[in-house]
Amino acid sequence: MNPNRNAISIHLPEWFSDFMAAQGDTFPSQEERMRLAINLAKKNVEHNTGGPFGAVICSTRTGQLVAAGINIVITAHCSLAHAEMVALTLAQQSRNSHILSECELASSTEPCAMCLGAIPWSGVQSLLCGARGADAEAIGFDEGTKPRQWRAALERRGVQVTRNILRDEARAVLQSYKRRGGPVY
Repeated sequence: MNPNRNAISIHLPEWFSDFMAAQGDTFPSQEERMRLAINLAKKNVEHNTGGPFGAVICSTRTGQLVAAGINIVITAHCSLAHAEMVALTLAQQSRNSHILSECELASSTEPCAMCLGAIPWSGVQSLLCGARGADAEAIGFDEGTKPRQWRAALERRGVQVTRNILRDEARAVLQSYKRRGGPVY
């Protein structure tokens, strides 16, 4: 048996570390957090290293960056490697905890069905969304089946949801990806 079959690993592209190092480590406002998530998605498209999605997790108390992620589904050969899932995984590993208390997740696009399911179990207190799921679907992505009242369901579970933060910028990244002919799945 291949020994790699007994391990889960996330390998982000080479540009990721340098890009993140240049960003600083504190993002006090929701717009700053969202702009970073969108810029990650944009860089991922420009470098042709994954889908047009980025996510950032910051402390709700200090704005300190906990982790960031990008969509690496194709390059990682893993359907779970959505930006939100990568960011949640890296944040949980950096905190040595499966619960991300006092954290906020900023996602360049509203969560798909899979990521939606992971959000309440992660312990984040709030979710910021840039583009809408319909914007991703408009370029061909399958967002899965989500309950019509998904925002209310998250809020009942203690996760505050804020939508449309820098939506035009986030939607522009999706459209750029489509124009470049990126794989849609």
